[in-house]
Amino acid sequence: MFNIPIGLRAKVVILSLFLLCLPWLGYEYVWEMEKYLRHGQEKTLEGTTQALATALHERPKLFNHQASFLSQVEKGRDLYAYPLSGPIQLDGKLVDWQQYQHRMLNYSSEHVIFNRNENQPVDIHFTHMVGKYAGYLYGFFKVHDKQLVYRSKNSLRVDKNDHLVIATQSPDGQFRRYIVANTQDGWLSAFELPQDPAQSMPVTPEIRIQGQWLATENGYNIEFRMPLSMVGSKLGFAIYNVDDIKTRTVNTIIGTSAIDSVAHLGTVLVPSPEIENIIKGMSHNSSRIWVVDNHGRVLAKSGDIRASNNVWSSSLNETETRSAWSQFKSDHLLPLYYKILTKPPQDFVDSLQDSTELSGSHIQQALNGKRGSTWRLTPDNKAVVLAAASPIWIDDKVMGAVIAEETTHGIRTLRNRALEKLFNVILTIMSMGTLALFIFASSISSRIRKLRDQSEQAIDSQGRVRQQIVPSKTRDEIGDLSRSFASIVGRLGQYTHYLENMSSRLSHELRTPVAVVRSSLEHLSLQPLEPASEKYVARAQEGVSRLHLILNNLSEATRLEASLSHVEQSDFSLQQVVSGCMQGYQYTYPDNEFAVQIDDHAMSMHGVPEYIAQLMDKLINNAIEFSTEDPIEVSLKRSGKIAKLSIKNRGPLLPQDMSEQIFESMVSIRPQGVQAKPHLGLGLYIARLITELHQGKISAQNLQDNSGVEFSLEFPITESK
Repeated sequence: MFNIPIGLRAKVVILSLFLLCLPWLGYEYVWEMEKYLRHGQEKTLEGTTQALATALHERPKLFNHQASFLSQVEKGRDLYAYPLSGPIQLDGKLVDWQQYQHRMLNYSSEHVIFNRNENQPVDIHFTHMVGKYAGYLYGFFKVHDKQLVYRSKNSLRVDKNDHLVIATQSPDGQFRRYIVANTQDGWLSAFELPQDPAQSMPVTPEIRIQGQWLATENGYNIEFRMPLSMVGSKLGFAIYNVDDIKTRTVNTIIGTSAIDSVAHLGTVLVPSPEIENIIKGMSHNSSRIWVVDNHGRVLAKSGDIRASNNVWSSSLNETETRSAWSQFKSDHLLPLYYKILTKPPQDFVDSLQDSTELSGSHIQQALNGKRGSTWRLTPDNKAVVLAAASPIWIDDKVMGAVIAEETTHGIRTLRNRALEKLFNVILTIMSMGTLALFIFASSISSRIRKLRDQSEQAIDSQGRVRQQIVPSKTRDEIGDLSRSFASIVGRLGQYTHYLENMSSRLSHELRTPVAVVRSSLEHLSLQPLEPASEKYVARAQEGVSRLHLILNNLSEATRLEASLSHVEQSDFSLQQVVSGCMQGYQYTYPDNEFAVQIDDHAMSMHGVPEYIAQLMDKLINNAIEFSTEDPIEVSLKRSGKIAKLSIKNRGPLLPQDMSEQIFESMVSIRPQGVQAKPHLGLGLYIARLITELHQGKISAQNLQDNSGVEFSLEFPITESK
């Protein structure tokens, strides 16, 4: 792999960064545009709330009956008539109330108004809720009472039994009390009590209070409705409990508030239809408008923030011509873009959809007399909601606030359209640039690959130069590199040719002087010599013998390489060659033990059996020299069309990363120093040449238990004829 000059790499990096800056600047511009659009949406929504608040300024009649005069609101005592989605079926089973479970209130010992025996725990409690629909106030009581006592059928008294008392300040300002006391399950028996709280008789039937009384396993249910015209801004409920059917004495009273006077009653807030009519005409479809009192309780609501036809996205609904480009964009590009971009969802979770009380920094700011706005994420993190609030003034006093909410879906759609166009431009420019660069790079890479292939083919795995590199005539950097490589390979070829012929020339040139020295020493040894002189003559003869052996080894490798190209080959039995060699080794090396295992399956090869025997000589000789423990294991097995020969010896391990290099010429891993005979590292090199001649593979590796070395050979088997 060629290294690019540092200066050129720096220029390429700078140019690439500069080109990447263009789409980045466009992307940042779109985000800045979105920030300004959000700011504009915020100011627009604040203007909407201010206009609606202006329509409600100085109109005290809209707030007189909404309990806005309270200094604080107490949960459980001050009630809220939740807007119902439909009429309630008055059957006492409370099925229609299940969808409003999160609005129900529980009343127990903390809400006791009267307890006859303070030492005994209160054994009753109830669940309660009121709601509003179509001019009626609906409500229910789910009372847990171990002992249900009905009103006696023959008694004129209605308060000597379990019963419900409803107290309110009617719209005309009068304090009125109503009692619900049944003699059995069924339609409610309601009566109006005297205005004097100290009196419980006489009573007047009240048919406007309708509903059902239903006994349950744990007590009883009361489900009722009454016209809103009977209810003012003050309201209280109380459950009277009677346990002894004989004495019929009231033991416990639990309620929302005391009901003995108007001052003790709690309040009830019923969403105002008048305010709702005002904001319904002024709210646009994509906004949701709330009006709350100075306690944050909802007086009116209109609109839905899930609507998508808002002022910010209405301009995007232009009809587009169905061209081939628009079809390609919608089918392929937009799905790709929207793996990064996000479409504004319409199914996000709106946690405030059914709220009866609102809070937040913007509402608090409005109730303090200033306009405010805030941004919030929906609970599922799918939508961003902008909320703005403005105060409602009556007699220089803030009586409530107008809140407008709107999602940023329109702005996100505008941003997505801008980014789509930006991506289209970037994609077009990058496609054209990529095509041009691809053509340019392809021409360069093809020339580099051609030069690489020539370089790999010029030198083989043993480092010999096999062919020359054709120099390129192109006058550029790659052409210069090609000419440089051609010159290097040419000079390297001359040097390797010199080295290849050195051994044969050296062997030829040294044989004559070695023969002269050897014959002279032999004649000298025949002459009578002094004992001291005989010692030196013996050493000289030993040295000449070692030199003669070295020349023979060099000649053997050279002759073998020269003869491989034109050797005659024939079919022979690999089993017979290996078996015959092993029988000879057992006689030649009587001090060594051999463990031989040869399969009975026929293994016929095409090649030179004498070379296979020479191969076995080299491997067995190597195993004997390195073996420190008998036996030397030799196995020959057949696996399909492959004959596998294995030779194992116990002894020193192969050095790391030497399993391939030991088969190269002039490579030896024997320790340096004085040796019994010279080793030039040619034995395994000759073994590799013979293996490759027979189209086989040879490898060496340490045994798994690190006790020695294994040589593995594989030869192709020919079909016997």
